[in-house]
Amino acid sequence: MILIADSGSSKTDWRVLHPNGEVSSFRGLGLNPYYMTAEEMAIQLRQDFLLNYAKDITQIYYYGAGCSAPERKAEVFQALRSIFPIAEIRVDHDLSAAARATCGHSAGIACILGTGSNSCDYDGKKIVAHRPAAGYILGDEGGGCSIGKKFLQDFIHEEMPIPIREAAIERFKITQNIIQDHVYRQPFPSRYMASFCRFISENSADSYCYYLFSNSFKEFFGKHVCKYSGYQEKPVNFVGSIAFYNQSILRDVANELGIQIQTILESPIDGLISYHQNSH
Repeated sequence: MILIADSGSSKTDWRVLHPNGEVSSFRGLGLNPYYMTAEEMAIQLRQDFLLNYAKDITQIYYYGAGCSAPERKAEVFQALRSIFPIAEIRVDHDLSAAARATCGHSAGIACILGTGSNSCDYDGKKIVAHRPAAGYILGDEGGGCSIGKKFLQDFIHEEMPIPIREAAIERFKITQNIIQDHVYRQPFPSRYMASFCRFISENSADSYCYYLFSNSFKEFFGKHVCKYSGYQEKPVNFVGSIAFYNQSILRDVANELGIQIQTILESPIDGLISYHQNSH
């Protein structure tokens, strides 16, 4: 049996490919070796769905946020090995997942707009160029954390429309102290900040919310896509909830910049299933 995982900072999609062609699925919490130790990830992996297949999985293709550096890959490998003793394990970056899921075996630019953001230039076989991913404090332009952070900044400084502010208070019962406690004292602040994006999407008919997305997407294109050679001639593809649920705004911004968006997926997992089924 083959196990495929696509893990971001907020969630992990797991798929088991059975010999008879059936596919089993499960969604768990996200894993990120930049913010979690191998031991913490191993504890997170001890879920019934995975433990039930522990002795049957022979191959694992794990794609995850924070898995670009060899030492981070080694930590994820160690965590997986603690659950799957006999499997051949391959740990790769979430950019590879985005590229393989959206481009398959064709060339293009692949982007991630989820809790965080990232991008790469893909030649159909491998990633040939990518932009720096500076993380949720210094980067992640266009991602949910960055958009949520701007929203919370505007909330604290009372620089948003009163109806939006009042609706946010009613929905989330937030105050400045609650926000700062979650951001500075609680674990996973990036997830917390990104969690406000659903509310912003629901109110995107309001110009304030629309431009939160629009301005952040422009910043993403400028720092990522527009720096790849020949970007206006290449198909640009996206994975991630922020891109998927706000794709009309994303396409508006792309059209302004002469960028051709081809595919937008909420999650790369189904594309990865097709990729690996066709590769065996």
